[in-house]
Parts: sequence; C-alpha cells; structure tokens
Amino acid sequence: MNRDKFFDSLWKQYISVTPKAMGIQALLRRHGEEVINDHVAFRTFDIQGFGLETVTDLLAEIGYERFDSYMFPDKHLRAHAYLVPSDHDAPKIFFSELVRAELDSDSQAIIEEITSPLTGELTLKNLAGSYLFKRPSLEQYSRLSDTSEYAGWLSTMGYQANHFTVNVNRLRTLDSIHEVIDLMLANHFPLNDVGGVIKGTPSDLLVQASTLADQIRFEFEDGLESDIPSCFYEFAYRFTDPTGQPFQGFVPNSANAIFESTDRQR
Repeated sequence: MNRDKFFDSLWKQYISVTPKAMGIQALLRRHGEEVINDHVAFRTFDIQGFGLETVTDLLAEIGYERFDSYMFPDKHLRAHAYLVPSDHDAPKIFFSELVRAELDSDSQAIIEEITSPLTGELTLKNLAGSYLFKRPSLEQYSRLSDTSEYAGWLSTMGYQANHFTVNVNRLRTLDSIHEVIDLMLANHFPLNDVGGVIKGTPSDLLVQASTLADQIRFEFEDGLESDIPSCFYEFAYRFTDPTGQPFQGFVPNSANAIFESTDRQR
C-alpha cells in the first residue's frame, strides 16, 4: 500500500465514524477554503508487534521517519512523531502507546483479555481501520475508562485515525486559529475546552484546538449497547522556529489536553 492509498483508506474509515468532520470541511469550503491535513494521530497498546517499535518500521514503508518523542506520565503514555523528509506537504503522524505496566492489575488483566486475539504484527491495512480485539463487556469498558479514557477508547475503536487536523496555515480566508474557532462556535460545533479552547501560545510555536469526539453506538461483548466517543477533528497553526522554518513538532502540555477530546464524560 502506498502513502496516497493509505491516507485515502484512513480518511474513508475516519469519516464513517466522524460525520462532524465532513460538516466542518463543507463549512470551510463554503468560505472558499481548501482543507489541507497537518497531521493524523493513532493510539495503541505496548504489545509486541503492535507497539511503537513495530510502528517505526511500518511507517518507514511509506516514507516516514521518526523525528521526536514525548512522554505523558499522568496518562501513562509515550509517543513518537513522524514525518516524510522528502515531502513537506505530507501529513505528520503522531503515534502514542499506553504503558500497560503502569496501570492497576485489574486494568492490565482486561487489556490482556481483549488483546488476546492479536497475532503477528500490525500492518498498514490494519492501521487504516481494523478492529482486531475481542470486544470488551460494558463493565470492562467502564472499568478501563475509569482508569484510562485512552484505554477505554482504544478498547472499542481499535486501529484507525484518532483524529485528522486542519492545517490553519494553509487556509486562505481565515488568518488565524481564533477566526477558525469563532467560525466553529458560530456553527455550533462543540469544542474541547480543557486548558482553554486554544491550547498553546505563539512562544510554543504551535497553537491547537479540537472538537469533541462524535458519538457512535457500540455493541459490547455481553450484548449491551451504549454510545461511546469515536473520533474528533483538530485545528493547528504553526509558527516559524529560530531558523525561519515552520515548527514541525508537538507541545506535550497541549497534546495532553487534546487527548481529552475523547473523554466520554464531556
């Protein structure tokens, strides 16, 4: 699978569970905009063959190289950032993983049970949209989510883009993330306000905002159904670094707040 086909498949899966994204794109196009993707994000467990070590080799197949790493101790996460050195227009990839050993024993046992079907290694086809786990029961999902919203989300949504991101720098009629946010609020798109609607400052070289995740109906292993968070849409504006180049990385404090976009309580 080449990079274009990968992102095409990824986008089709994403909009199937995130109808809000299509509404936002339509709104921006009515304002004369062409929407360019800044980055996509994925989530995984630290399981052999499916963790960050495998991901780095996997993304190399479509031209990506790791350029930075991040830690999120309060969420028991670590993450790598990837880009395509030869193509500055290619979306960056932010890939995080949950460190299971840092969770309580009950949560670890649930994750071990639901990931028991995993064999071999993660593939690009899997990553573009696959549910490879054993479905949790509603009780297991609730228990996981109480411990880690990230784990709860991953247990039900599996492998797919957690979010796409509007590249605000490439918009033509909206000059700042503030104008984008004003437009979203005027059109009643609910936004993540953890740490403020706009995360980061110009001194961070990156400012971001995001919608709250859409909701989808999910049937659990025990036959019970419930609405759960699916995916969300992000907006990012990048400032130039001291060399005069656009900042390529991510800001941990802001990313920590963006994770909350899939919190089932919001």
